[in-house]
Amino acid sequence: MNYKFMRLMLFFDLPMQSDKERREYNRFHKFLLKNGFIMMQKSVYTKLVINNVTSSAIKQRVRNNLPPEGIVEMLEITENQFSKIEYLVGEEQQLTIDSLDRVIEI
Repeated sequence: MNYKFMRLMLFFDLPMQSDKERREYNRFHKFLLKNGFIMMQKSVYTKLVINNVTSSAIKQRVRNNLPPEGIVEMLEITENQFSKIEYLVGEEQQLTIDSLDRVIEI
């Protein structure tokens, strides 16, 4: 198998005014964590994927679990592009495993 590592970046802005909206936010948040996404910021998550096939499957799984309201966006970039992130304030999170150990194959 030819490995071409990529990152899926997921950005979202979900309403949290009512109890129902907060439940939907929590459900979506738990879905992302269960599926190997790592929180970079409060509403920015990333996932390491090994190739286009895996990326397509994960993207479809996210589409199937979208909350009913709000904004959810995905961006696919290469691992090389992702590695060039420049931290202007703060530093890279060291509490999470962000390696091939986090890859979930489908």
